[in-house]
Amino acid sequence: MVSKDKMLGSLSRKLKTSSIGKLYRSYRQYGESKYIARHFSSYLEPVIASSPSLEEMSYRIRHNVYCDELNFEEARESGMETDEFDDYSLHCLIKHTTTDEYAGTVRLVRPTQEGQELPIEKYCISSINNDSLNPRNFNRLNICEISRLAVPKRFRRREMDKYDGAAVGVINQQTYSELELRCFPFIAVGLYFAAAATAIERDVQHAYVMMEPRLARSMSFVGIKFEQIGPVINYHGRRAPYYINQPLLQNSLKPNFAVMLHQIREQIRKQG
Repeated sequence: MVSKDKMLGSLSRKLKTSSIGKLYRSYRQYGESKYIARHFSSYLEPVIASSPSLEEMSYRIRHNVYCDELNFEEARESGMETDEFDDYSLHCLIKHTTTDEYAGTVRLVRPTQEGQELPIEKYCISSINNDSLNPRNFNRLNICEISRLAVPKRFRRREMDKYDGAAVGVINQQTYSELELRCFPFIAVGLYFAAAATAIERDVQHAYVMMEPRLARSMSFVGIKFEQIGPVINYHGRRAPYYINQPLLQNSLKPNFAVMLHQIREQIRKQG
């Protein structure tokens, strides 16, 4: 029979171990986020594709990832991956300042007139079961969709970033842990922030994205709280529709990433 003192001692040790574990995990998370936020601002910067040549660069990165590497789309003779939504999209790039090469791209599909749809409306509208957040409820000028995120293979240097899914910001299911931000391709975080900053600076109120639930969960560690508005469907893999707005984004960001978003907004603002 176990004595009362032994039981209390065992409970105390468990509580102590648990507390130390939580403190360690919190410290590790803080250290990772601090490192990534600083690393981004030191070596990478957001660039709005404000010229035909920069837009072409975005399309070529997309072709490299979506056509050549992942075979999501058919290869084009032009070497540029484009579609109908690019006619009313804003394109963001991440520039590696040391080499002047571009480390990734993402686009913000932004309708400006009736008849212009978001990709999520054209291909996945039936998957949205939250009627109050259906994009068709809002003025065209007040909605946007973040899509076509792509990171070239040469910028996925770490072993955990070399698998194919990292090309579009997806988590490596073999190494992923919600407590370890280093398993998340941090360039993708910068691309999402660049798209978010572009939307905020243009006062777009409602943003949508189709992505894997694992990606949404990892983004919640950063503090980006996407709201799932429909079930997982088969759309370029298992994806679900998500929604976010400015309050959801800014009210939950971890401190270091809030600083990172602020820095990116400042850079986006200067580019007009």
